Amino acid sequence: MNEFEKSVQTKRNDVVDSGIGFVVSFGFFATLFIMATVIHFLAS
Repeated sequence: MNEFEKSVQTKRNDVVDSGIGFVVSFGFFATLFIMATVIHFLAS
C-alpha cells in the first residue's frame, strides 16, 4: 500500500473542493466581466 494512502490528511470528497474552486473562480471572472461592462457603458 502507498504510504500516502495510510496517512490521509482529509477524508472529504474531492468533488466538493472542485465545485467550490469552480464557483469561486467563476464568480471572480464574472465580477470582472460585469465591472468591465459597466465601465464600458458609462464611458460611452
